[in-house]
Parts: sequence; C-alpha cells; structure tokens
Amino acid sequence: MGGLGSDLRQAAEGDDSDVAAFAERHGRLKLDQADRALVLGVSAATIDRLLVETKLAAAGGKRRRVGFYPAVRREVPIRTFNDWHDPPPGFCEVDMVAHGGISVAGSFIQVLTMVDVATGWTECMPLVTREGGLVVRAMERAQSLFPWIIRGADFDNDSAFMNDVDVPWCRAQKSEATRSRTYKKNDQAFVEQKNGAIVRRLVGYGRFDGAEATCVLQERR
Repeated sequence: MGGLGSDLRQAAEGDDSDVAAFAERHGRLKLDQADRALVLGVSAATIDRLLVETKLAAAGGKRRRVGFYPAVRREVPIRTFNDWHDPPPGFCEVDMVAHGGISVAGSFIQVLTMVDVATGWTECMPLVTREGGLVVRAMERAQSLFPWIIRGADFDNDSAFMNDVDVPWCRAQKSEATRSRTYKKNDQAFVEQKNGAIVRRLVGYGRFDGAEATCVLQERR
C-alpha cells in the first residue's frame, strides 16, 4: 500500500474499497473472491501486526523504543499560531524540508529551516540525514548567525525534534521548547511559508543525498 499506515489505509479505502479496486484495475492486486473478502475485512490492528517485520526492515533493523517518543512529546507544551502575541526577537519556528524526491526510501538530505517570528530572519541549514543530534548542531550553527539569543523553538511533532536530544538541549540553553498541534500546519505558518518561498524555490523537489551534496547546499545558504 505504498507505506500507508493501517488507519490511513482503511480511511483511504472507505466503504467503497476504492484503493483495492484501483489496484485491481491496474494489475497491482489480484484476488479471488474469498481473499478479497479477507483483505477488505481486516482490522487496523491485524494490519499493524502483520507489518511488524516489514516495518522493522524498513527502519534498518532498529526497533523503536516504544512509548518514549510520546512521553517526550507530552512534556512539550502546545503553541498555536494565535498564541504568539507579538513576541520579541529570539522566538523561532523550526521545521525540516525533506529532499527525497519521489521516494522516501533510504537516507537523504533534510534542510532545517528556522525563522524568527518577530523579524522574519531565516536560517536554512542542510542536514545529511534526519537525526536529532544533527538538529542540535544545526541549531547551534543558527545561533551563531542570529544577532540575538534563541529564546524559544517551536517544533512540529516529528520524532527528529521530540526526542531525548533536542528537547533537553533547548532546556539547557534556557530556550522554551513548544510544539504545534498534530496535523495543524497553520500552527507553524511562518516557517511553512519560508519552506516554500526559500527552500523549495532555491533547491526544488529533487532528491539529494550524501555529504558532498550537503556541503554544496551549505555553500549556497
């Protein structure tokens, strides 16, 4: 199903089983009547159980620390777009733009975008891959470029941010860590606008990977 989660896959199919019918029409799925009934009747929990080994292989054989990421996320307060109330310089929205092209397989460059809400000052830092330690290094680099101290960092709910590296780092810097609501991109309207106006406009939508490409993008910033 192209990586769709079980709940999303079921929602996409809906009562009319559009996804299954589409796959059958285009020769991607061949089912007899009995198997079709089983596929359309399977629960989300069963799908997740059947996909455990597949997901593990896709993650490079690393099992996720169950419950840890949600625990970190619960500790970080939510900030919506309407909660900014004209902050002083130093409060930033932070996001990442993926440069995997048409595939999310493997490792590829992510550009970390930081925009100061009060002034619009923006720094874009390419990362060779999506990893919490690299996020911290990029934020440290951004801090050296901003003409003021980073007083707050507002993230989305990505595990590359909501982890035991980034959140504690913010606290150690006495920088307020907040997060947007899940699936509410408008909560980060400032950085989302810069992602399109700067990163996508200059870098595009192609796939970039490796240290050499990261260095080239760093030189262009």
